[in-house]
Amino acid sequence: MSVTLLAGTATASVAVASETPAAAPAAALAPTAPVENLIVGYKSSASEASSNSAAADDATAKGKKAGKKAKFDRRLGTGAALVNLGGTVAPAEAADVMAQFRADPDVAYVEPDTRAYATAVTPNDTEYAKQWDLFEPTAGMNVPAAWDKATGSGVTVAVIDTGYVAHSDLASNTVAGYDFISSSAYARDGGGRDSNPADEGDWNATDGECGVGSKASNSSWHGTHVAGTIAAATNNSKGVAGIAHGAKIQHARVLGKCGGSTSDIVDAITWASGGSVAGVPANATPAKVINMSLGGPGACGTSYQNAINAAVARGTTVVVAAGNSNADAAGYSPASCNNVINVAASNRTGDRSFYSNYGSIIDIAAPGGETRRATDTPGTVTTPENGILSTLNAGTTTPGAEIYKPYQGTSMAAPHVAGLAALLKSANSALTPAQIETAIKNNARPLAGTCTGGCGAGLADAAATVAAVTSTPPAPAFENTTDFTIGDNTTVESPITVTGKTGNAPSALKVGVNIVHTYIGDLKVDLIAPDGSVYTLHNRTGSGTDNINQVYTVNASSEVANGTWKLRVNDNAGGDTGKIDSWNLTF
Repeated sequence: MSVTLLAGTATASVAVASETPAAAPAAALAPTAPVENLIVGYKSSASEASSNSAAADDATAKGKKAGKKAKFDRRLGTGAALVNLGGTVAPAEAADVMAQFRADPDVAYVEPDTRAYATAVTPNDTEYAKQWDLFEPTAGMNVPAAWDKATGSGVTVAVIDTGYVAHSDLASNTVAGYDFISSSAYARDGGGRDSNPADEGDWNATDGECGVGSKASNSSWHGTHVAGTIAAATNNSKGVAGIAHGAKIQHARVLGKCGGSTSDIVDAITWASGGSVAGVPANATPAKVINMSLGGPGACGTSYQNAINAAVARGTTVVVAAGNSNADAAGYSPASCNNVINVAASNRTGDRSFYSNYGSIIDIAAPGGETRRATDTPGTVTTPENGILSTLNAGTTTPGAEIYKPYQGTSMAAPHVAGLAALLKSANSALTPAQIETAIKNNARPLAGTCTGGCGAGLADAAATVAAVTSTPPAPAFENTTDFTIGDNTTVESPITVTGKTGNAPSALKVGVNIVHTYIGDLKVDLIAPDGSVYTLHNRTGSGTDNINQVYTVNASSEVANGTWKLRVNDNAGGDTGKIDSWNLTF
């Protein structure tokens, strides 16, 4: 949806209207609502076309004839005169004044100065009224007001999840994906990896089937629910509206019976972002946004981190769910990985959802809903109206009829932010993942309620964030691309001189680091501020992993922005060497 301005551009300061006005348009422009101003176009031969004083006299005279006040206000860019009626008048009274102008042979046209409005309208999707998470002022994400500027067009969002069960509200926005489940037993499709990401169901027939403590359960059709929040077809007179309904969804199936393996998920991240995976055909439509509404206990491992870093380096924004354990998200993965947007869940009253993980590692909150109260029996659905409604399937094990159903979870919150990331990339294709994350955080609004433990920057606001990236150019990155060799047991520094900034650096200074080295466990990497303050980015972790390609966030708010910043790399062992390939600062 967009606004089209149907106005011409004047090339002179006089009216250039046709000498003979067309009667039909004049009649069509009779006032139908209260009017404050009239727009009067004079023929080029009339003195009122070029003389403001003549136009002023004419407006006063015609107003008197109609028994109303009329006063010349100003000249428009087209050369037409704007005539003020002395306040808002009824349509019939305005018509009397317009009649005086129309009777004058020197007047080419006269019309009411009507008002225009944003063309974003309430979608006609039949379940849209239940999507409080998109539009309610208390705890909704202010999505409809963003649709005039962006709908996600041109952006592919990868949903790394359970795959796709056919749904007519998603079919038009779905592109080819891939099934990455390497175990045929867990895939339930009779084979290992293949080009069909169809969700075959993730049900468990008995308790303990997937390990100690696991419970029997029906299929969740989780990936289809996530996909609907991101990009369900909109204004199609059915179902729900997607946040980035102009975007395309690419399903990368990694979760089947008993969940999914890190190795499969890592390959899915790589492939979805345009990287190469042995034995898997190249991705014809690489995603610029990845959504991972999945996770488990434990800190982020090197495998996850390397795959995420590489995806971000390819220009793909990675969004992850914080987890549903009402605990610090730092103890869960991939929520605890760097280079991701980590999303906590909020409820319909603007509080942190009772189940949502929290902590200093959270980047942003988004609606995740609550289909039951914290005190209600687990597994029950007592407040479905407060959940997140999206596309689903009625099958208890294998696929059945398509339906819509509310879910709760940080799994539901993350796709809200993935959808927003797609809107931002659509609105400004030059945005980097770091700039998208910064824009979402900088334009969030405070939660209406409370978030014990920490919910990042607040509640994501789609309209404010899209407006920010379309009205203000993204912050430029200061960069040094000169190679600096890292020898054994040596220290090397690469400088960047920052100029043109005012005040201090931000509390979320982005430090992009690209180091080529064959054993990063040898390395200590520090950011050195202009006054000599040291901020450690990497301290001999990663063991024999190759290369550092990562964006770090540093609270540098106590540092003056302008001056020479340095990236200092200290090699603490022998046998492996490398180089600082490049690094950058984004304020």
